[in-house]
Amino acid sequence: MTVLGGLVLSALLSFAVAAQQTEIESTINSQFEAFKADDFERAFDFATPSLQQLFQSPENFKRMVTTGYPMVWRPGEVRYLELKEIGGSIFQRVQVTDAKGFTHLLLYQMVETEAGWRIASVQLLDAPGATA
Repeated sequence: MTVLGGLVLSALLSFAVAAQQTEIESTINSQFEAFKADDFERAFDFATPSLQQLFQSPENFKRMVTTGYPMVWRPGEVRYLELKEIGGSIFQRVQVTDAKGFTHLLLYQMVETEAGWRIASVQLLDAPGATA
């Protein structure tokens, strides 16, 4: 009976993580779509309140994204890699291939708010380089 209980618990946890990952990917995808449309006001909405407070306006946010993260502003291909919990925080690793064919690895820190999942930070990781 204990084995069956463990299997049921494991299945429920797997389902919860899959649902969580789907919601997180949807949030990040929505921000990518807003960037592609140059709708920085909408893209800014997907940031956590603390990140919004840091940048103070969609215009400041736009300046940071277009100069520091052009691969998310104009992504070619986006692939979602693993979702991890580290020290109580949730991180989604994302591979973005830009318009020039260069691959970038990004680590999105995600926070669940009353309004849904929001992006707390994005860190550029070492990437393998250009694709063939």
